[in-house]
Amino acid sequence: MPPVQTTFRALADPTRRNILVMLRDRDLTIAEVAENFDMTRAAVKKHLTVLSDGGLITVRASGRERINTLNPKGINPVVDWLKVFDIFWDDRLATLKSEIEKDKT
Repeated sequence: MPPVQTTFRALADPTRRNILVMLRDRDLTIAEVAENFDMTRAAVKKHLTVLSDGGLITVRASGRERINTLNPKGINPVVDWLKVFDIFWDDRLATLKSEIEKDKT
């Protein structure tokens, strides 16, 4: 599994996030992805490589084409990292609830 920094890097760019949304609906070749952007196939390929390095997509060969598929589990490192903040918010909300209940009495 890629380190969380690699996944965050992949998610940092709006073009790559748009590609992920496109792949949510169906698998796409590099050419099919490129049709949706005003950039070269080479530039699209670089974005797809970053997404693959981040574990967010998988790429498989089908003849001469490379098929890009969304890897929904690839977002798990980010979700796990964000869970660290659940304790922070749970504590803050519990304190807020306690203060509100004090004001009611």
